[in-house]
Amino acid sequence: MRTLIIIKPWAVSKGLVGEILSRFERRGIRLAGLKVVKVDREKADKLYAIHKGKEFYDSIIKHITSSPIVVGVLDICIDDPGGAVRLVRKIIGATDPAKADMGTIRGDFGLRIDRNVIHASDSTKSAEYEIPIFFDDNELIEY
Repeated sequence: MRTLIIIKPWAVSKGLVGEILSRFERRGIRLAGLKVVKVDREKADKLYAIHKGKEFYDSIIKHITSSPIVVGVLDICIDDPGGAVRLVRKIIGATDPAKADMGTIRGDFGLRIDRNVIHASDSTKSAEYEIPIFFDDNELIEY
């Protein structure tokens, strides 16, 4: 099962990319693809289309387009796709850093909900939608 992660601008600017990626690798989760990109408005709108019209929409668009991000595809080798998503979500922690457990990525590095450090697909359906926004099939590997 594959899922998308985005290490957001604040975390990239603080030099947390290696530490964040190592959290997944230590669990045996492999990287199938990885890029540093500057997100344009069109991709940001597509990524966050589900939130269009919500109070925080403009803020998340502004944040994700503000500076480079690291986007990756994780390859989780377990039989239960739902379990794979739950595992990744457990590693990253609650969206609000104040509610995220210590030991999770958001609990250890997050300071503000509006400057979130990481995004991960919240379902297999979301992953199937989000991955092609950033990756072509030929950019992803299996090993």
